[in-house]
Formats: sequence, structure tokens, C-alpha cells
Amino acid sequence: MNEKHILSAFDSDLEQVQTHIMMMGGLVEEAILRASESLQELDQEMAEKVRNDDKAIDLLEEKINEECALLIALRSPAAGDLRIALSVMKIAGNLERIGDYAKNMAKRTAILMDLPQVEGARGALRRMAREVQLMLNDALDAYVQRDSELAYNILRRDLEIDQMYNALFREFLTFMMEDPRNITPCMHLHFIAKNTERMGDHVTAIAEQVIYVVEGHMPDDEARPKRDHYDPSLHQLS
Repeated sequence: MNEKHILSAFDSDLEQVQTHIMMMGGLVEEAILRASESLQELDQEMAEKVRNDDKAIDLLEEKINEECALLIALRSPAAGDLRIALSVMKIAGNLERIGDYAKNMAKRTAILMDLPQVEGARGALRRMAREVQLMLNDALDAYVQRDSELAYNILRRDLEIDQMYNALFREFLTFMMEDPRNITPCMHLHFIAKNTERMGDHVTAIAEQVIYVVEGHMPDDEARPKRDHYDPSLHQLS
């Protein structure tokens, strides 16, 4: 009876922690979408909201870490359950970093308003951010459903984010060489592109945690393909 009670308490505590993870994930998805929209529309008010709302993401990460620490200390989970608790903390850390990158994107909006505009760049960055947001949504679904196949699919989709970044990087170099007035705005735009690419890396890390929970091991290097070449016809700014 006592063992059943402990297991029931663990499951209840874990359910609460995972509810907070989903809340945090929802806030981060919203931050990505709003930050990219504020960039495309040069909407300083929306950008400021993204920056202010990041505090809620940070607080949730702290709460999740505290809950997981108590869960481990009080419930003494067995190997499988301990794996879940540890994965939750790592997922929370990755979500917090994605939120920071979204906040940094929003910070650039006010700066870019006063600089020469690079045709098509803001729209291309918004499309890239949208792909990252969709990946994150699927990564969270994979976690809830314990779907390792979907998680592996996310690892493969990160290739497209890398290709989009590489294409944008080369486009920005071209714009800077064509007109020195483009150097400053393109540097800021490149910073945003790199941050968005890093968001994708953190989404991939979340997917890896799903695989760890379901299969009991991290994916090997073959499951994390990387490549530097790209098809420029797929990712023009226009």
C-alpha cells in the first residue's frame, strides 16, 4: 500500500511539472511568433511586449527546476522515472534559451527601424522563425506523446534551418558588398539569423531528450545529420 501511495504521489507531482513545461513551451512559441512579427512589421510596441513577457518564461524555468529537485529528493524515483525528471529540467533550460533568443530578436526591432531596409530580409527571417516554432510545437507534442519517431524527424528538419541560415548569410554578404550602407543593417539581420539558427539547435536538444526518455539513450551522431551546402533557389530573400 505504501509503495502504491509513493508511486501515485510521484505521478501526481510529475504531471504538475509537465503541465508547467507545456505552459512554458506555449509562452516560448508565442515569443518566437511575436518577435518575428514585430521584426517584419517593425512594431516596436509588440517587440517591447516580447521583452517584458520573457520574465514569465524565466520564472517558469525556476519553478520547474525547484519542483524537479523536490521530486527527486522526496520521491526517490527509479531509473525510468529519474530519466523523466532529469529530462524535464533539461527541456526547461532549452526553452529558456529559446526565449532569450526571441527576446534578443525583439531588441533589434527598434535599432532596425532607423536603418536602411534590406529588401526581403525581414520576411525571410520571419519564415525561418516560423519553421523553428513549428519544430518546437512538434517537439513538445513528441514529449507528451512519448513519440521518438517524431523526435527523430525533428532532428532531420533542423537541416532545413541550417540551410536557411547559410543562404541568408550569403545573401547578407552580397548586400554588404553591393552597397556599404547595407553593412550595419545586415550585421544586425545576421545576428538575428544566427540566433534563430541557435533556436533550432535548442529545439533539436529537446527532441533528443524525448528520445532519451523513450529509448533510454541519447541519439547517436548519425541521427543528427549536418551539412553546409544549400540550394540558393529555395531560400532567396525576395
